[in-house]
Amino acid sequence: MSEALLKGLLRRHRDFRLLWSGETANGFGTAVTRMAMPLIAVTALNASTFQVSLLAAVGWLPWLLIGLPVGVWVDRLRSRPIMQTASAVSLVLFATVPVAAWLGLLTMAQLVLVALGTGAASVFFQTACTAYLPALLGPADRAEGNAKLHGSASAAQIVGLGGGGLLTQLAGPANGLFANTVTFLVSLCCTGRIEHREPAPARGGRRAIGREIAEGLRLVAGDVWFRTLTVFGAVSNLALTGYQSILVVFLVREVGVTPGLVGVLVALASTGGIVGAAVARRVAARTGTARAMLLFELGLPLLALLIPLTSGGAGLLLYVVGSFGVTAGVVAGNVIKSTFQQRYCPPELLGRLSASCAVLNYGSIPVGALTGGLLATALGIRTAMWITTAGVPLAALILWGSPLRRLRDLPEGTAARPTTVREPVPVAG
Repeated sequence: MSEALLKGLLRRHRDFRLLWSGETANGFGTAVTRMAMPLIAVTALNASTFQVSLLAAVGWLPWLLIGLPVGVWVDRLRSRPIMQTASAVSLVLFATVPVAAWLGLLTMAQLVLVALGTGAASVFFQTACTAYLPALLGPADRAEGNAKLHGSASAAQIVGLGGGGLLTQLAGPANGLFANTVTFLVSLCCTGRIEHREPAPARGGRRAIGREIAEGLRLVAGDVWFRTLTVFGAVSNLALTGYQSILVVFLVREVGVTPGLVGVLVALASTGGIVGAAVARRVAARTGTARAMLLFELGLPLLALLIPLTSGGAGLLLYVVGSFGVTAGVVAGNVIKSTFQQRYCPPELLGRLSASCAVLNYGSIPVGALTGGLLATALGIRTAMWITTAGVPLAALILWGSPLRRLRDLPEGTAARPTTVREPVPVAG
């Protein structure tokens, strides 16, 4: 069947369209938050550079705290109700920020708690969504489905980041977050209208949650492909979050950009995500999935070294070009990686694989955020930007040193299920 026909069929897939719309709305709300929260901290609460980086860190901390058991729960439960509950929790938590601002009660402590709570909801939503897509789409459609989800996530990020900065400037620091109550409500309604119902997961043979967590970890540690991609993701996120956590402070205080223009600049740079999602499958088909991963994760991120050179006027283009390259490479690499993992992982372990990888990948994000803040405090913001952006292309040397470099394509087939530890058999007395 032709690629054009497959695309048309996927667009007519009602349940996928609803999932796609819900995920896009969720991504828009998250992007508004990513821009509005640090701007609220800087402009309304006069937060320090370290406090802003702390705010970025706590939003990702739940991956370290609950990511592994969430993977087991997703494998044990239906994914769609989990996504609905997570959207509802995020809606309520984000609504508390403008309410507190209207009452004159908004504090840095509340922003930290909201970031922590919505971060926990995101753990459930993202893990469940990753496990739900293969149940909704056949193997032939998953690459296109992943490309559409990643592409729309990038588009939502563009609008959300730009809108977050403009809303903060026009409507006031806290009122910009009111948009999130609408976007998460849309996400909740879309997932609620999906007609596909997952079969109830089998209850027989369930073991202690610790044993099931260990099985997911053994799958990642024992397979060279899962291991390589996970370690690379963790190191890459360490560098990415290191500079992103201080980016708003860098642009506002070091370069002299207004909050509204910060959103516009970040939105322009984020168009790289749409480009990356659009070209990922085509480049992978032409050059091979393994070679495409190296191109997207090592070649394009070299442009990150332009970001610390950013200055006023025409010098703002250095940030746009550098961040565009990083975003395009990351999103394109994620499209290839997601499709590979959904195909290569045993289906009954997909939730645990997603959570195990995410704990290590996202678990490095709070460390990177705090590192960026500490470096900026100790060495200055621009010096910290040089150190953290240099780490983005350096992280890809992990891929270069792996078997990936010697192959054209990532392997076909399915990974071997890890050997499980047998429960002791009671002996009759």
